[in-house]
Amino acid sequence: MNGVFGLRMDLELESWRLQLVGMNGASQHPLYVEDVTAWDYRYKTPSEHEDKDHDTKVDPKLSTANKMAPEAMQAQAEEDENHTGRMARGTEEAGESGSTLPPKTAGLLLPIAEVTKLPRHELVTQFKCIEGWSQIVHWAGVRMADFLETYPPAKINGKDPFYVYMETPDGNYYTGYDLDVMRHPQTMLVTEMMEAPLTQLHGAPLRLHMPTKYGYKQIKRIGLIAYTNDKPDDYWTKLGYDWYAGL
Repeated sequence: MNGVFGLRMDLELESWRLQLVGMNGASQHPLYVEDVTAWDYRYKTPSEHEDKDHDTKVDPKLSTANKMAPEAMQAQAEEDENHTGRMARGTEEAGESGSTLPPKTAGLLLPIAEVTKLPRHELVTQFKCIEGWSQIVHWAGVRMADFLETYPPAKINGKDPFYVYMETPDGNYYTGYDLDVMRHPQTMLVTEMMEAPLTQLHGAPLRLHMPTKYGYKQIKRIGLIAYTNDKPDDYWTKLGYDWYAGL
């Protein structure tokens, strides 16, 4: 999972939309827009989240040593937004994703109700971190396979695309997957954890769970799902970790 990467500022949840790109017949869908990147996610005062309790793959002291104070972080974010029209991206160690969407990318903007109207499932699994710890977790949400059936990828040269790319709304954490593993019956888009709605720190309103992968592939606060034939960029792969992260 992303630890605090992509979560350093609390999201105003009513402003959340899931950007979906590469869907078959997207232009005919009532939630189609010509530019999903123009959507404005709104944030609250930066949260003082600590890295130490999360699967961040680095010594917490190193990762927090040069961190700006929350007030300075908010001021910097506002300045960057004033200059560019959107929040600054690529501000974490791995930098900006090479797979992030260019402006004027068409697709769907899905409110959370469009996700949660799919069949609800519960799952109890062992969440495993590559650093060696694990935890039994009770999840609830929708199966990614059901999402793919409802919002199918467009064919490319007559075939399904090879990959699925995801990133947080601010673009600071991003992950890539084979399409096949997204269809695994235990791969879930999670809205609840331990019999309660997701908290901001645990990825509200939507995160990924896949017990076939280590935690760093289980992105929190998903803002974008894109179907693609190009192997997606991946935050921790850029820092030396395996792209597949299989157990």
